[in-house]
Amino acid sequence: MTFASAAGTGRRAEARTEARTETRTAAPAGDTRPRTGPVPQAPGGRRGDRPRRLGPTASLALLASIIVSLLAASSAPTPLYAVYQQEWGFSPITTTVVFGVYALAVLGALLVFGRISDHIGRRPVLFAALAVQAAAMVVFAGAGGVPALLAGRIAQGVATGAALGAIGAGLLDVDRRRGGFLNSLAPTAGTASGALVSGLVVQYLPAPTRLVYYALLGVFALQAVGVLALRETVGRAPGALRSLVPEIGLPRAARTPVAVAAPVLFAVWALAGFYGSLGPALTRTLVDSTSVVWGGLPLLVLAGSAGLSVLTLRRTPTRTVLLTGVGALVAGVALTLVSLGSGGGGPAAATGFFAGSAIAGYGFGSGFQGAIRLVVPLAAPHERAGLLSLLYVVSYLGMGVPAVLGGVLVVHGGGLLDTAREYGGAVIALAALALAGLFLTRERAANLQ
Repeated sequence: MTFASAAGTGRRAEARTEARTETRTAAPAGDTRPRTGPVPQAPGGRRGDRPRRLGPTASLALLASIIVSLLAASSAPTPLYAVYQQEWGFSPITTTVVFGVYALAVLGALLVFGRISDHIGRRPVLFAALAVQAAAMVVFAGAGGVPALLAGRIAQGVATGAALGAIGAGLLDVDRRRGGFLNSLAPTAGTASGALVSGLVVQYLPAPTRLVYYALLGVFALQAVGVLALRETVGRAPGALRSLVPEIGLPRAARTPVAVAAPVLFAVWALAGFYGSLGPALTRTLVDSTSVVWGGLPLLVLAGSAGLSVLTLRRTPTRTVLLTGVGALVAGVALTLVSLGSGGGGPAAATGFFAGSAIAGYGFGSGFQGAIRLVVPLAAPHERAGLLSLLYVVSYLGMGVPAVLGGVLVVHGGGLLDTAREYGGAVIALAALALAGLFLTRERAANLQ
């Protein structure tokens, strides 16, 4: 090959590269949807002048770690409720109100901020959410009463709700297959680790009501630094202010799958609300112990088993995963209620309770994973954050509303055990409705073929 022909070949290769770049980044006339994929760097300047960005694997790890830390922070107060109750003398209904306020704050943030990252980018939303979450940790660490606890939970819920849609969409932007898997695994890992670490800190380390929050504050600060090095995957697009108006919008292709997934999500997250609000008190009744480690153990078992289901069923067909989730949920909750019995406790009752929790947790993880896998692949890139936020809205409604009602019943109804039985029965009924929906949609699809 001569020098001239080599130069010509090089010019043609450059032209093809530029054409591909223009095709990938240019939008059709009138199209205001955000562009996905790495946002092009500003022209000019040498490669060494550009800020270094994280690669795909590091980006996935950072985004998943943020979900883990956010959900860990949300479950960290669970073992502390007994300490707060002893110090401040509030009733069980206050515990469930504090728990429910967080869920409602997440709901509000999902509705208002759920789609904003599709317009301004993932990084600004994540950075702001981490800053608010860090402020919430400061409030918790200095809390001297229930009002401060409520304020911290509200700030925490707003930050978590704003971040969840952006993180979930960002994971899918980077890698659709691995991102979908991490979207299912990270929430359960965060819930489990938060309950475990918080319980151990409270039991064995000094300043339990402050130390765990200072540790989380350091984690959020490090993650905020990591977000600065994260590559943006969505370009800016008009409509950011309009996206703040709550709107339930479903892509046409996802409407039937969402109708199938919503009852499953509501049921499995109602189970999480059961363990988060009533689990510590039930455990103390069964094992006759005041250790806060026992108080966080039910949520740890539930979330740990949920994470195991995500790992073991990741290659199983989606409908099978959903059916497994509903079946395990029913069986686990039934065993838990039988083990509670009359509330006498003892080794057999405690063993049955935790075995039922593990089975129900497997159902929780399967149901959540199946719902995510059924719906999310149907969303276009510019619809991902909004659709994921909608799924989390259903989830947190399932977690928050029954938990608050359960707290009211504990105080003004039949007490802890009767409330646990009624709550567990309601979860089983919700799971049965979800199962009926799965079979109905399967029959409808078969009739259309």
